[in-house]
Amino acid sequence: MPQKLFVGNLPHQVTDTELQEFVSAAGFQVASAVVIRDKMTAQSRGFGFVELADGEDIKRAIAGLNGQSLQGRPLTVNEASPPRSDFGGRPHGGGGGGGGERYRGQSGGGGGGRRRDY
Repeated sequence: MPQKLFVGNLPHQVTDTELQEFVSAAGFQVASAVVIRDKMTAQSRGFGFVELADGEDIKRAIAGLNGQSLQGRPLTVNEASPPRSDFGGRPHGGGGGGGGERYRGQSGGGGGGRRRDY
């Protein structure tokens, strides 16, 4: 089963291919690599994900890559968390904040649907 790494502190000019080549050069088989980019500007957000090929040891990969320098920047490498399915793991719904005194008498919304999971 492929395993995914989170790679942080990437230089903003690094491409998907360069990230994949960097991890491969460290001795790991890579199934895919992607640098996360801003939707509006297409500029790197400074982090990405690397999916290791079947059979690769994720703990060995983290130990071997964390702190390594890529274009002068020390990388932060961890096991990627599973993606959140709906709004950061919170239930759908909820509302905006209230209106305050100035807006009394006008519809200001409520804070319904909020819940804390800690």
